[in-house]
Amino acid sequence: MTNKTRARRGFAFDPRLLIGLVLVAASVAGVVAIVSTADETVQVYSAKVALSPGDRIEAGELDTSNVRLAGAGTLYLLPGDIPDDGFVLTRSVNMGELIPASAVGSVSGLRLTSLVLEVNGALAASIEPGSLVDVWSSKEIDSGQFGAPAVIVSDATVVRLVESDTIMAGGGSIAVEVLVPRARVARVLEAVSNSDAMSIVPASIPGRN
Repeated sequence: MTNKTRARRGFAFDPRLLIGLVLVAASVAGVVAIVSTADETVQVYSAKVALSPGDRIEAGELDTSNVRLAGAGTLYLLPGDIPDDGFVLTRSVNMGELIPASAVGSVSGLRLTSLVLEVNGALAASIEPGSLVDVWSSKEIDSGQFGAPAVIVSDATVVRLVESDTIMAGGGSIAVEVLVPRARVARVLEAVSNSDAMSIVPASIPGRN
């Protein structure tokens, strides 16, 4: 028998093995992430008692519950979502029910409401959504003649400008949606029903840069 060293057989690396290991690791990581997410809880406001539409609510009047929402946290009222002056409910909420974000209204809705007014003439360039304006009204004292104008609403907030082809063709007027105090609604509607000439002017002079 001759002295011959036997050649060692080399290890052949199969890339399919590496791919299989990577897929197994990714699958395990995915399962762990899903389980971890499912176990996460968030703090959500819930009703201590049955609540009705129009109720004004502050944070101290609600309970908090730790619940699993699985990414649906934006659908409910969370700590930090409530303004300092509270909010107004827009629909009924049962005792113990989570407070839906869609059921939350602004407190300003208790004292303000929106009206669409047809005003005469061109608007000042500074009037845009968010502007504060004074609403002026002039009574018709004779056919085509109007009396002295007077302010019927001060510091109304412009919501939007409603540029209608029909309105513009009817005599150079434009419709403007404004927020007015509820206490002044009757006076404004009186002016509208009497076909008073109405105008809005900026409540303050815009600053210059």
